[in-house]
Amino acid sequence: MIGRVFQVLVSVLQIYNRDLSCNILLCAAGQNTPGIVKVRRLNFKLSLAVLSASGVVAMAGGCMRVPPAPVDLPARAAARVGGGLDVSAIAARAATLAPGTRRPEGGIDRLALFAAILSDDPRVAAARAGVVAARRDARLAHKAANPMLSVASDYTNDPSMPAPWTIGATADVQLDFGGRRAGRIRGADLGVVGAGYDLVEVVWAERIAAARGLVDVFAGERQVALGDELVALYDRQLAAMRRRVDGGEMSALSLAPVRAARAAAARARDDARARIVGGRAAIATVLGVPVSAFDGVALLWPDFDAVPPAPAITPGLKQAALVHRADVMRTMVAYDQAEAALRVEVARQTPSISLAPGYSWEGGLIHIPFGIALQAPSFDLNRSAIMAAEAHRAAAGQAIESALADAQGAIDTAASERAAAEAALARLTHEELPQARLAADRADAQLRLGAIDRADWAAAKSADAAARLAAIDALARLRLAQIGLEAALRRPLDGPETLISVRTDPALAGDDRP
Repeated sequence: MIGRVFQVLVSVLQIYNRDLSCNILLCAAGQNTPGIVKVRRLNFKLSLAVLSASGVVAMAGGCMRVPPAPVDLPARAAARVGGGLDVSAIAARAATLAPGTRRPEGGIDRLALFAAILSDDPRVAAARAGVVAARRDARLAHKAANPMLSVASDYTNDPSMPAPWTIGATADVQLDFGGRRAGRIRGADLGVVGAGYDLVEVVWAERIAAARGLVDVFAGERQVALGDELVALYDRQLAAMRRRVDGGEMSALSLAPVRAARAAAARARDDARARIVGGRAAIATVLGVPVSAFDGVALLWPDFDAVPPAPAITPGLKQAALVHRADVMRTMVAYDQAEAALRVEVARQTPSISLAPGYSWEGGLIHIPFGIALQAPSFDLNRSAIMAAEAHRAAAGQAIESALADAQGAIDTAASERAAAEAALARLTHEELPQARLAADRADAQLRLGAIDRADWAAAKSADAAARLAAIDALARLRLAQIGLEAALRRPLDGPETLISVRTDPALAGDDRP
């Protein structure tokens, strides 16, 4: 359509140009009548208008069309509330992350959960979109400055002039080279790197949140089972003690401590049930789905009860973790961006150069002027801007030191917590649990021989269940400490995630297609 309009305009322009040529010939033959001059001026102005319209149409034809993209918030909210999980798609995605790895079937394990984070987590998707936007910004930074074109006309009511109209056009082209261009491009390219580190940090934060939710689910399930057993044992103990009270063998006040212990066990069991619900809600929050999406979906962690391995925190491992943490690398990117900004300010000490070629038509005479414009720096030769950029660079350097100190402190804190959690679990496993188990076995044997009654037997069995419940608490603490150490080191330490092949995982790359 635009091409057709342009052709019509060109045809009209050709017709009026022929009329203008005829009028000029008549004038040359001495027939310079007022009517002909009037027509000549009219044709010239109309030709100028047609030329201007043609240029506007031509530029409009080359413009990029971008349709609007309104957001239907109610529809998106409804889709989010009614969202679900595609377990088969998640399993397929997990298989691409770690090819050849044997995984449990019938649910979502840690590897599948990490795959779901990469593909379905809305926060990861937002960070990935930020990487694509940074790439577009980097491409934009490579573009030269937009040229400026000025068109002007002048009318002179002077009969001595061969033509009353003067037409001129002047361009202003700023030369883009040197330190200004290099610094601008360097800063934009570093923005892409920084967006990539932001994406890695988001992935890690979401992975840690999901792992902690898994620990809550599995620890809560075991705590609920042992809590039911412990409450039932306290009930049997109370029943046996009531018979003693009714027989006058003991005081009713002896029931109070057991009742208090039973109430505490019931509260702990209720807290464990809430812990399960909270863990599932945390995982659902990470994936951006409602908690109901996990109805009927099993969460799998086959080796949850095993003690996870831990690496020795050597100075070499700590140093490697410090220099590979994405948050530390992000401060390095910020420093490099500050350096690039400083180079730009240094380059602005020299004048910027603009070329100004032109063209003018004046009654048949053609003028082609050419000019060079120099934009000088500020009166202090840009020293104030340079000193400000130097201050920003120094602040960015101190931010690196702060990030390194924070990361080192996080590693030391996580390592000490993990060591303490492992020691507590070892003490329970090797000391308290065997003693409680031995006392429970002896109580079983003495009950069979009639040496003790049900009240004493239930007390011994309750102590055994309480010791096993304490071991579950210690295991959950160790698992959480292990996750905290992974968060500090920014690397998985156990489980199927250690088998991920990074080369087969394009999930973090984003989509940079136009």
